[in-house]
Amino acid sequence: MGSSNRKKKEKKKDFQKAKLKVGKAKAKAANFTDTSFKAKSIVVNQQTLVTDATDLLEQFKQNLSLAINAKPDNQRRDALSYIYNQLSAKPPNNPVGTAGLLTKLLPLLSDSASSVRANLLKLFRVLPPSEVSPHVEKILMYIRGGMTHLSNDVRNDTLNVMEWLLDVAGDETVSCPGGWLKTLNSFSSMLGWNPSVTSAISNQGWTATSASKTTLGTRKGPESHARQIQLLAKFIQIGFQRETPATYDPRAYWDNIYRLPATANPFAYLNLFGTPRDEDSEMYPNRMSRMRVFDAKWRSAIVTGMDGAKKEGGLVGRAAASLDRALKGEVKVKANNSEPEQ
Repeated sequence: MGSSNRKKKEKKKDFQKAKLKVGKAKAKAANFTDTSFKAKSIVVNQQTLVTDATDLLEQFKQNLSLAINAKPDNQRRDALSYIYNQLSAKPPNNPVGTAGLLTKLLPLLSDSASSVRANLLKLFRVLPPSEVSPHVEKILMYIRGGMTHLSNDVRNDTLNVMEWLLDVAGDETVSCPGGWLKTLNSFSSMLGWNPSVTSAISNQGWTATSASKTTLGTRKGPESHARQIQLLAKFIQIGFQRETPATYDPRAYWDNIYRLPATANPFAYLNLFGTPRDEDSEMYPNRMSRMRVFDAKWRSAIVTGMDGAKKEGGLVGRAAASLDRALKGEVKVKANNSEPEQ
């Protein structure tokens, strides 16, 4: 009984209100810290605290930094989507300029995430073509790296970027330093049509060409291989197209002969004081120079690979036929279609 009464009293204490002693504060512990905050406003000299986002310039730069440095794929993808929305707005908002964007974003051509590469291509397509043309040489350097990438998906997406560049700056692509021969080297590496192995391939028969194709043996092998041949045909068609003759101007003719050039370093093409010439890195500014070096270095290997591709039939065979017509100058090739334009 005594134990039961004691337990009842203890429970009763739990429901009793604490008695407050008027006029006497409760003693505080020795290590007590006052965390009460009674101020009704915050005053910061020469600054303003707002709940809105930062200004557009800082937000644009922040997303540009995220597109390059963010670890998660979705963050890089969303940052590129934000930049795309800014560039496609009316009027477009690009505080860093086309040159700054290309310098920062071109390394993403070999990004491991397909969604990032897709958003990057969308972003490139809204850039003004007139602002892209001066940077073709830099863009081609990254495109050539993507064309010889180990990943088949990266190679395919890089071909889409190559097609965009040919559409917006085709003439500059084939005439810039290294734009003709170096790009042909990349196409040959991607297709397996290498001049150094042409004789060995021809000795072993046309079926041996399948071993050197980097895209065959995968689920999308024939489609990818046909796409590569179509882009090569479009590239060669642009390089071999005839230039539009300039109208005759007697004054300009005599000025070119007798007047001093008004441009800076007008005789740079002579390379009088430059480094020794590198044939692959040279400019081939006109159709005749491009055809001459193509016939000397690449026509035999490409024709051999093209003949082998024709015998495969299907998509690859039709793409090889369009390449044959481009080499002969008989058709204007459309790279985004499996059939040539008659």
